[in-house]
Amino acid sequence: MTLILGFDTSGPWCAATLLRDEQVLTLRHEAMSKGQAERLMPLLEEVLERAGVTWRDLDAIGVGTGPGNFTGIRIAVSAARGLALGLGIPSVGVDGFETRALCAPPDQQVAVPAPRDQLYLQTDTGIAVVARSEVDGPVHADIDPQELAQAIARITAERRLGATHPPAPVYARPADAAPASDPPPVILDA
Repeated sequence: MTLILGFDTSGPWCAATLLRDEQVLTLRHEAMSKGQAERLMPLLEEVLERAGVTWRDLDAIGVGTGPGNFTGIRIAVSAARGLALGLGIPSVGVDGFETRALCAPPDQQVAVPAPRDQLYLQTDTGIAVVARSEVDGPVHADIDPQELAQAIARITAERRLGATHPPAPVYARPADAAPASDPPPVILDA
């Protein structure tokens, strides 16, 4: 039996699920616009505790890699990489397009919600940011965070044996933050 922990903080939430083979053992989701860094690890502990398992029982970790909230993606990917390294198990990054494609009706275009009533669309040349009003036809973009975490865990279960690279964030555009205007400190040789 395979035990997979899948989680995501790419939107205004912390969401996690525990999957044993095809059976969902536990689902947790908390809406939050900030505070994912402080809440993620306790939430994951609660997911494991509810199922009566420990970190050492896990066979793989799946994590949402974005696109989405810049800081949220970095939090989740860092946590997944650290946990996998410490536990000696594979970690699998799953992007938001893959998770939505798993859950989308076949007649709908897959997209990821973006700020300011926009959508991220996957194209042949990368990720495009478009206004929702510019997209023709039905779009599957908005997804329940628990459904998202389940999709991450299911995709991870399929890919875990071939996972050779640690998860990496998927960014649609650079961060909105400006670089520091102060010069870096001088490093003194001892």
